[in-house]
Amino acid sequence: MADEILFYTNPMSRGRIARWMLEEIGAPYRTEILQFGTTMKDDSYKAVNPMGKVPAIIHGKKTVTECAAICAYLADAFPEKGLAPSPADRADYYRWMFFAAGPLEAAVSNRALGFEVPPGRERMIGYGSFADVMDALEFALRSNSYIAGEKFSAADVYVGSQIGWGLQFGSIEKRPAFEQYFGRIALRDAYQRAVEKDDIAASSLQAT
Repeated sequence: MADEILFYTNPMSRGRIARWMLEEIGAPYRTEILQFGTTMKDDSYKAVNPMGKVPAIIHGKKTVTECAAICAYLADAFPEKGLAPSPADRADYYRWMFFAAGPLEAAVSNRALGFEVPPGRERMIGYGSFADVMDALEFALRSNSYIAGEKFSAADVYVGSQIGWGLQFGSIEKRPAFEQYFGRIALRDAYQRAVEKDDIAASSLQAT
């Protein structure tokens, strides 16, 4: 697919996940940096994402928001990059991608905001408890090099980003399985390029 990719982001946001994925596919893209509370809430951008949040991409005539969806979409749009398993082998790929988009993000966010599930109410919330989520995530990584098996995929961009942030900011427990996994994927050239570009963009914003 030769259509241009337009990437809306802010370097201090989840847009870093989408940036990494864009670097993994290696296709040319144009970046639009938006500001929180101003350009991100403009009507022109809300026509792209009514939530007024980043990231978002426009690829040709297709608009995609939500980090997990962007990662999955780009893996499918550029199949030659091998970032999605074959359809017959996507069970773990889908399982852990959606786990990270649901239970993992909710549990980590709620804990960071000081919300704890009241004892006996675990059945009322999708992730049960923070401890349940950490144990399940460790289970996924205990016997595999990557989140969906022995080959890096778009699921590692999404899940790995959440683990990396969590380890950095203390919102995810520093279990050996998490540290070893993120240490492995953080060596990827695409990850290093993405971090460099976002750090430069963040410095530019702070200087203005």
